[in-house]
Formats: sequence, structure tokens, C-alpha cells
Amino acid sequence: MHFGILGAGAVGCYYGARLAQAGHRVTLMGRPAFAEAVTAQGLRLETAGFDGFVAVEGASEASALAGCAVILFCVKSGDTEEAGRQLLPHLGPDTEILSLQNGVDNAERLSAVLGRAVVPTAVYVASEMAGPGHVLHHGRGELVLGDSPVSATLAEVLPQAGIPVTISDTVIRSLWEKLVLNCAYNALSAVARMPYGRIVAVEGVKEAMEEVRGECVAVAGALGIALTKPMIDEILGLSRTMPNQFSSTAQDMARGKATEIDHLNGYVVRKGAELGVPTPVNRLLVAMVKLAEAKAADQ
Repeated sequence: MHFGILGAGAVGCYYGARLAQAGHRVTLMGRPAFAEAVTAQGLRLETAGFDGFVAVEGASEASALAGCAVILFCVKSGDTEEAGRQLLPHLGPDTEILSLQNGVDNAERLSAVLGRAVVPTAVYVASEMAGPGHVLHHGRGELVLGDSPVSATLAEVLPQAGIPVTISDTVIRSLWEKLVLNCAYNALSAVARMPYGRIVAVEGVKEAMEEVRGECVAVAGALGIALTKPMIDEILGLSRTMPNQFSSTAQDMARGKATEIDHLNGYVVRKGAELGVPTPVNRLLVAMVKLAEAKAADQ
């Protein structure tokens, strides 16, 4: 199959590399320097059992994604609409689009721009860009796909590339469950500049995470989404399975990039305000990240 990856960050590069390893044609859209480098030498994938280059096609224009059977849409949440507008003129009538993004409303927002269905997808992978054209995998890698005409085919194709897949008609709940994890870890990892394992060892962090979880569950419940997990033990368990992982928000801040905080804790705050659900801890975490961003911008 021909897969297009829109958004050549840690998530897009990891899944693109795995698909290319399995023999699929992969076109990765990123910045011109990235596109030239990976086209010339391949994309370096580093995992626990593999460290080498895989052949991919680099591109810096959305027109290169014309003709793709499936596009994995992996841009930052704040770029969803603009990236969608760039992609729209180049979509074939049968191209399927999967939203592999943080947050819970990206597929809906992208669908409004494209005028077609987008498959919401919950992503569970720990990876980072360790250098130009070099993706480093820390753990996991499974996807939960919303039910769609292409989901059954992908549930056969993707596992052959080492990508576990579950098809779910409650994928929005899965996205909310992941949002709870992100709200618990992302801001704290970014502001403290610490990985997950060190964060939870600090006094008071467990209690703060419990309060973050409670606010998220309350907002989701007000939206008609009953969350029974993750419980606090599952949240803390992430620090044991990925003790050295820095959150995506921390990685963005370290690289001087805009964070997705408005689509993580900030989303919970906005929805809470609309529904009359108090979210003081999430609001404080948003403010802390924005203060850190403002300080970095002044330097």
C-alpha cells in the first residue's frame, strides 16, 4: 500500500518507518531539509531490536501525497485546520485519512475542513526525534481505530508491520482515556523538565494527578462520556513502564516549538467552563506551561 504521513514528527516517523520496514511505499511530508535528507539516506529507526535506515520518500509539499491509499495525519493539534486545507486539493476520492493526534476533537475538526469522514485513532507509543531524520522508539506502539470501511483492512495490514491494532466503536472514550494520561503527565514533565519516573517520586505529585484525573472524569461525564479508567494506579503505572520518557509537551518546549497544551489540559478547562464543571488544577497546569513558554520566548 502507499501510505502518506502528514507531520514528520516522532509519531509520524515511527509509524512511517515501521510501514516502510514491512515493504510498503511511504511518503513522509516534513520540512524541505528533512525531506531531502530522508530521501537521500532513508529514515533512521532505532528500537530495542533494530537500529538502521529504512527507505522512505521525503516530501515538503502536500501534492506529494496525491495517490496515497491511506494518509496518517500526525500534525500538532493547533495545525489541524491549516494542514487540512493544504491537503484538501490533493485527496483522491478513495483516500482514507486517520487522525493520529493528541486530544479528542481533531478528527471532527479535520472532517469539517475536508468534507469527508476522518477515522479517529488513539495512539499509544513512546518515541522521540533523536536527531534529523532519526526516530527513537522507547516503547509500545499500538493503535485503536474508529470503525470505518478501511479499518478491517488496516487491522490486517498494520500488525504485519509490527503495529498492533484494535478496532473500536468507542474510540472517543479511548481518546478521552489517553487525554487523562496526557493531562496528568504532560504539563508536569514540561515545567519540571523531568521524565515520568522522576516526576511521580516527588511529594504531592500523586495527589495532584488524582485531582487532574477527577476533573477530567467530571468534564467527560458532563459530555455524556462515562470514564472508568485510567484509575490512578494505571496512571502511575505509566511511570514504571516508561520511566525515562519525557512528555510531548516537554519535548516541544525543549525544541522551542509551540506546545499542544491548549488541546490537552486546556481543552478540559474550556469544556469545563462551558458545562459549569470546575477545573482549577488543570487551569493551573495550563498557566504554568504558558508561563514557561513566555519565559522561553523572552530569552
